[in-house]
Amino acid sequence: MIRYIRHAAAFCLLLLVALLVNAARIQVFEADELDDNSANRRTTIDRYDQPRGNILVGGRSVTGSKDTGEQLAYERTYRNGPLYAPVTGYASQTYGTTLIEHAEDSILSGTDPMLAPLPFWNEITRDRQPGGDVVTTIKDSMQRAAYEGLGGRRGAVAAIEPTTGKILALVSTPSYDPGRLSGTGSSVTDAWRELNASTSQPMLNRAIRQTYPPGSTFKIVTAAAALDAGVVNDPDAETDTPSPYVLPGTSTTLPNEASGCEQASLAEAIRVSCNTVMAHLGVEVGLDGMVEAVGRFGFNDTGLTIPSGVAKSNFDTEMSDDQLALSSIGQFDTTATPLQMAMVASAVANGGDLMRPHLVDRTTTHSGSTVRTTGSRSYHRAMNPMTATQLRQMMVDVVQDGTGTNAAIDGATVGGKTGTAQHGIDNSGTPYAWFISWAQADGSARPAVAVAVVVEDAAADRADISGGGSAAPIARSVMEAALDD
Repeated sequence: MIRYIRHAAAFCLLLLVALLVNAARIQVFEADELDDNSANRRTTIDRYDQPRGNILVGGRSVTGSKDTGEQLAYERTYRNGPLYAPVTGYASQTYGTTLIEHAEDSILSGTDPMLAPLPFWNEITRDRQPGGDVVTTIKDSMQRAAYEGLGGRRGAVAAIEPTTGKILALVSTPSYDPGRLSGTGSSVTDAWRELNASTSQPMLNRAIRQTYPPGSTFKIVTAAAALDAGVVNDPDAETDTPSPYVLPGTSTTLPNEASGCEQASLAEAIRVSCNTVMAHLGVEVGLDGMVEAVGRFGFNDTGLTIPSGVAKSNFDTEMSDDQLALSSIGQFDTTATPLQMAMVASAVANGGDLMRPHLVDRTTTHSGSTVRTTGSRSYHRAMNPMTATQLRQMMVDVVQDGTGTNAAIDGATVGGKTGTAQHGIDNSGTPYAWFISWAQADGSARPAVAVAVVVEDAAADRADISGGGSAAPIARSVMEAALDD
């Protein structure tokens, strides 16, 4: 009898060892594969079993979480969702995450190893921490000024602090409420279908993901290239440019909307926006020189993140001279995001040093301890300091006595450049109205803000569209908010 008991005990022990070995094999070798299996609901349930960390603007949360009492317990909520959607993006149980909700997901969801009390704590315990917070660089007053200025028209605004690269406002309109996409069920799928079917594309982030022909605002880049290359040594000296200007290698003439462009100086060409002078200067700089110059401003960079990815602003690297002439005045294939053109204005305002734009100031644990700080870093030396000084004065002249007078602010020095960009087949589309600018309070040692505004107002009369008339007043409101902050 004892012998049978021993055999039974040995068999049970063998089964126990086999069970432990198999459990260890699954834990060590198959855990990741099972976690990633689409049929495994456990991972999804775990992801939503605690509140998500928050995104902060000016010390106040613009996001939240609510307990639904369902299997996927916590859904995302948003305060002033349409106002901040181009910053936060959405966090949806059905459609995933975008923008900061995506770029900082590990912090917000509590899975980032930096949130753990000890190194490798999460890996050992296979647990996660309470969601941390993301503190943005956005200024609420400027965000509101930009949003209200656009007034529901299609367009975008990007504003940067020139000395640090902090993004102070990032607006795209028309917008949407990301809270409509938070949960599951028919209401969410209906909202998704409606938003994607809308011809106004409310979920398109026009500030960083849409590129436009920059039109005459690009002339600031061409002017910087001409000064840095020594093609122009005296901005007030006449240039050898006829009006109209015959595009090289063609019989096509390039006209001006402004008068007085015949042999105009660079400074005058910027002030009244002469196409002929700037196209001619671009050809004089040459393709290699222009490509190098635009790269210093950030054009053709496919890897720029803020931390969300930014669409590439384009300047062709292979062109004939007539195409180069058109590209040098922001036409042909030249395109830019509003953020890119804010970077151009920022570089001029900051003495030629372009700081890397960033939207996240720091991330913290749930209790408020700092996890990471972004910090300010130089992105490129966009131009020589003397060139920046000369361009600052030219942009000031545009606002004081040129095409950008609608941006003037009492008690501050303001520089700007207008642009009205043609597009569509044979330029049949309603033009885009551009304005880029910067502002510095009188008596202050540093510029407060650089702004880019684009308005694509399809409802407006074509003759009423202009950078100075449609976009400059919006930029002024944003700059005033920055100066008052």
